[in-house]
Amino acid sequence: MTAATVLAQPTRPARGRQPSLAQLRAFAAVAEHLHFREAAAALGMSQPALSGAVAALEETLGVQLLERTTRKVLLSPAGERMAARTRAVLHAVGELMEEAEAAQAPFTGVLRLGVIPTVAPYLLPTVLGLVHKRYPDLDLQVHEEQTASLLEGLGHGRLDLLLCAVPLGASWVREVPLFDEDFVLVTPDDHPAAGRTDLPRSMLRELDLLLLDEGHCLRDQALDICREAGRTESASVTTSAAGLSTLVQLVAGGMGVTLLPRTAVRVEAGRNEVLRTAHFADPAPSRRIALAMREGAAREEEFRAFGDALRAAMRSLPVRTVLP
Repeated sequence: MTAATVLAQPTRPARGRQPSLAQLRAFAAVAEHLHFREAAAALGMSQPALSGAVAALEETLGVQLLERTTRKVLLSPAGERMAARTRAVLHAVGELMEEAEAAQAPFTGVLRLGVIPTVAPYLLPTVLGLVHKRYPDLDLQVHEEQTASLLEGLGHGRLDLLLCAVPLGASWVREVPLFDEDFVLVTPDDHPAAGRTDLPRSMLRELDLLLLDEGHCLRDQALDICREAGRTESASVTTSAAGLSTLVQLVAGGMGVTLLPRTAVRVEAGRNEVLRTAHFADPAPSRRIALAMREGAAREEEFRAFGDALRAAMRSLPVRTVLP
């Protein structure tokens, strides 16, 4: 075997070693310029350092990347393939660094917000208006789901933040309160309670009450209010609906009465002439709306700042804002 043959034999990859980014950049520059001096100038490093980095990469990979002569530099067949891979790796690293820089800037990138159905139609105009005005670089993605599904999505990382009624009863969730809102009774216009402003909770004991289907937290909240008012289990709820709009139409049809959060009244009942509202005497039954995040969320500071901005934006709504 001749000396030339020995030199042509590929070396084994260095066990346990991986190429460095400096080595990959050096090789990519040589592959582009096919000239050591020009490649070194492009990287702002000395020619011996560049040559050493490429040689170290060849040793690490165990393949000859370049064919060196006194006149020119050529890529070996393996070098041709490795050059394409190297460019792809460096491009991916560049994207990684860009993503990391974006992550350091608050209110940029994607925010996957989960919202319960009894909040979404009434608060999203305020939320979207705030994002559009103050956070134009934030890619807000909204998911409307029931509470159980939202919690599952938050726990598995499918969602980043929730806008929902609390408490959620999950020890791994951190809640940022936004506001409290009262419930009002929606009735037909000829109902005895229509238009009252001092409605006692005790009236809930015998009313033909219409509620949302199982799975909606608003149903559970309404039932809790009724139990606190002394409503017995025998006063069952015989009719339910999948959404607040349907509930209101059932009330308009004379099938009973229902409870609405105040933020929903204008949208759902304000334009129907056969409907009236009744307000409870203080303290009125209410619910609390909050942002919810995972404990230890990487963006907790950003989410809390978002909550502060939302709280301020919602002061024009018929709610009582709550400090965290």
